[in-house]
Parts: sequence; structure tokens; C-alpha cells
Amino acid sequence: MTDTRSYGLVSCIRRGAAVLLLPAIVTGCATGLPHGQVGPHMTGHSVTAPVAETPPVRQPLALTTALDLSATTNLEGIIPVLAGKRVVLVGETHDRYDHHLMELEIIRRLHAVHPRLAIGMEAFQQPFQDILDGYIEGGLDERQLLRGTEYYRRWRFDFRLYAPILEYARENHLPVVALNLPVELTSRVGREGMTGLTAAERERLPDEIDRSDTAYAERLRKVFENHPGVDGHGFENFIEVQLLWDEGMAERAADYLRAHPDYMMVVLAGVGHLAYGSGIPRRLTRRLDADSAIVLNDWDGELEPGLADFLLLPQEQSLPPAGKFGALLEEDDGKLLIDQCLPDSACMLAGLRRGDLIVAINGESVTDLADLRAVTWNKRPGEGISIKVRREHWFLPAQELSYEIMLR
Repeated sequence: MTDTRSYGLVSCIRRGAAVLLLPAIVTGCATGLPHGQVGPHMTGHSVTAPVAETPPVRQPLALTTALDLSATTNLEGIIPVLAGKRVVLVGETHDRYDHHLMELEIIRRLHAVHPRLAIGMEAFQQPFQDILDGYIEGGLDERQLLRGTEYYRRWRFDFRLYAPILEYARENHLPVVALNLPVELTSRVGREGMTGLTAAERERLPDEIDRSDTAYAERLRKVFENHPGVDGHGFENFIEVQLLWDEGMAERAADYLRAHPDYMMVVLAGVGHLAYGSGIPRRLTRRLDADSAIVLNDWDGELEPGLADFLLLPQEQSLPPAGKFGALLEEDDGKLLIDQCLPDSACMLAGLRRGDLIVAINGESVTDLADLRAVTWNKRPGEGISIKVRREHWFLPAQELSYEIMLR
């Protein structure tokens, strides 16, 4: 279990090359339950006599949280602590390139200490583990990985964010574990709740779903209220999906570590699944007795005791520009059509037209946007692609035309 009492909240604040270590939070929370402890469940309906309102209990000023800003370190300084854990959970904002670079650096440094290291990733769904294995073993390339895991249909974030991590894993033969549940299951629960699942779908659920963390439920309620009408369904379905994600990923990680007792694991997941230990971390250690640590990349909320073991604030970095085709595209029943070429775009300059049906790019068949992104994921401005389209005519047979296009 993560011992937040030992490390408190440790924060690494990067300013250029400098990193400032906040070694501990000094705090006094003298009232209420200990952090992480949940009170008794309340069930049914009760009627109580009205009581007079009492003023809120204010914490003495002497117990105000204080941070010691005098100590400095760098990421290397916290690696010895992380290396002593069986599980290191690193929180990301999915579209932040700098977060993924920090994840890779943590993996590199821990791998230098632990040759038997596995990487658990939220970005891939469990039914596609064999495709991930094929990529790590060298039998599949990136395009085959993207198509085989249906990455751009299921996760959709720019694959270049994760590519360096997967390349490192492949080069060093590090297992990558698909943690996420299939979207078909989580979407069904989002629409209909757990009660709407078939018997076969229920068999795919985690063995246990713990609902006792009321503080987590309240944080999720605030998220839900800030996004009213999420998927058009109510809060109960929303929280069921969150718990399903957390429990499913925790179970998958625990199962892998139990089957591979000589491995440690770095788990890469969204910060919301890791903060305060409420999502994946405690649900993992409930299943497996293993020391763990939580490392968050950035945090938009309040800094509080128990948030994480380490908080990193890396300097923001962006992906390099991607090559652009410059067209508005329309998916229509298994077909990908050009709706409009943007002004002065590669599409317009090549002579493509509205209504052209994209058949293939670089010799690979394309039927939707996910296919197109999988084929062109690593193309840069100035690189060329070949594109084959089918063009319909009112009074003449359809034509198949080929174009060489320079991306912009």
C-alpha cells in the first residue's frame, strides 16, 4: 500500500532545467475520519427532527498546511524511492506530450534498476493483448498495431504521444499490458447501468466493485455536475462506469503481477484514476499485497495531504507539427468521402474534389478516419503520400484516380 504518512505530499516543480522539491506537507487534520477511511453505509430513508445550524469548525491557524520550499532535487532524486516499490502508478493528462516524456524517463530509470519491468497502459483495451504482444515481439509494425488494436476508434489520442514509450518497450523487450476494459462494455453501462447488462456481459465484469469510498464519489459528483448531461445519462450510470474502469484496470494489473512475481510494473493512466489513491491504486493493492507509489504529472485541484506521493510539474512541450492533408472528410457507411478541400491545402493543390471516395493511401485500404490516421500517423509536413480515390460522374462510369500529394 502507498504509505502517505511516510512521504506526505512531495512535489517536483520544474522551471526550465531546475526542479524544486517540496519534501513534505506539514498539516494537522485533527477532526473527521483518517484519510481513506470510510464511515458506515447509510441505507433506506430516515426522518429526523430539525436541528439548529451550528457554525463550521475552523481549523486553528497554527495547524494551517505549510510547504517547505527550501529543498531542491530532480527526478533522479526520487527514483530510489520509486525503485523500492512493486508498483509505480504515473498519472497523465492524455494529450500532454510532456507528461508522456516524463513517463518514459521514469520507465527508463526504473528499468536500469529493475530489468524485469512491465508497463500497464490505460490506452489499450484488454481484448487486444495479443496484438500488443505481437508488436513488442517484433512481428507487427506500428500501423499493424494501430489497426489491430483499433487504437483510433477506441482511444483516439495522437499516437505520437505514446509511440516513444512503446518503441522503448519493444527495443528492450518490456511487456506492455493492456489495462482498459472494452469500450463496448463501458458504453453499455454508461447507457443502461450494470442492471442493463446481459448474463454474458456480466461475466466480463471485475470480480468485485467497491463502492465504499464516499470521498471519491463526491469528487466524481463534482466532475459530473460540471459537465451536465454527460452522454445524456444520470450520475449513477456515470459513477458506475468510473468504478468499472478503475476496478477493471486494477484487476488486470494485479492478475499480471500475481502471474509474474519477479516483475515490477509502471502503470500509466489518467490522473483522475490515481489521485488520492481512490481509483486504481487502492483497488489494486486490495487484490495484491504490494508496495506502491503514486506520481502525478500536474494537478489542477487543491494540494492536499494524500493526493499523491510525488507531484511533478514538467515544462509544457508540444508534439512537432504533423503533416496535414487539408480536407474536411465525411464517414458514410464504411466509406470515407472528401466533403471539402480547404483553401491552399494539399488536397486542393493536388486536384481532389468534393465527393471523391478515398480508396487507399500508400497502397493500404482506407474505409474511415481511423484507417487514415493509422496509415499517416507519423507523416510530417513536406512528406509525400499516394492516394487513390474513386470519382463518380453523372453520365460516365466511375473513375479510379491516383494522386501524389505533398503534406503541408
